[in-house]
Amino acid sequence: MNILDKIVLNKKAEVQAAKQNTTIKELEASAFFNRQTYSFREFLLDPARTGIIAEFKRRSPSKGIINDKVSVEAVTTAYAEAGASALSVLTDIDFFMGTNADLLKARQANIIPVLRKDFMIDEFQVIEAKSLGADIILLIAAILTPQEIDKLASLAKSLGLNVLLEVHNLEELERSINPNLDAIGVNNRNLADFSVSVETSFDLAEHIPDEFLKISESAISNTKVIRELKQAGFSGFLIGETFMKQADPGLAMREFVKGLK
Repeated sequence: MNILDKIVLNKKAEVQAAKQNTTIKELEASAFFNRQTYSFREFLLDPARTGIIAEFKRRSPSKGIINDKVSVEAVTTAYAEAGASALSVLTDIDFFMGTNADLLKARQANIIPVLRKDFMIDEFQVIEAKSLGADIILLIAAILTPQEIDKLASLAKSLGLNVLLEVHNLEELERSINPNLDAIGVNNRNLADFSVSVETSFDLAEHIPDEFLKISESAISNTKVIRELKQAGFSGFLIGETFMKQADPGLAMREFVKGLK
């Protein structure tokens, strides 16, 4: 059993426990549930912004603790001020030290799109994401069937959420294309063994239909790579550890962005 299998097994139990503690009606009563979500496309393609989806992540299964000394409010607002097009906030607690409260805090502190970064396997989580103030949900092709992707993406769109599908190879991409997706992200990190290679994005770029936003995720540590990815058709760049491993992630992003100008 690889790391991804362990995460999904744990997530199934976590979701069942959440269903016991909170009803759909309670989620729908959230102050954020009926808010108008921000358009992922609009912010990502805004020339005044960077295309960077800046991630708040305390820990990862492969690296252990990355940075647990900073607050989600301080980091995400600094990301937004540095030109982030969107924010990514981990809500998985057992493997990433994330919480639903992190997402709530990021939403309250910012006026740009927020992605709920988690392992979505159940419709309950989609409704929960909307109640927490998310604008975007992540669907990971490696852990979902095409039918599950269709079900979760359809529900998300009915709630006004943007949908980012994450793929790791051509097979996942070809079996997972769905009209309810807004963006397709290529994860340069293999979730089975956590090895990384940005070449994954370049290999898949031409296979992603042009109607979807193209996002490159992970293994982006310099602005030269972003310029090359843009030439390959990518408009979004999810960056987490490059910033989070610094004592001041917001400052790290500001310095990084200088290289894009």
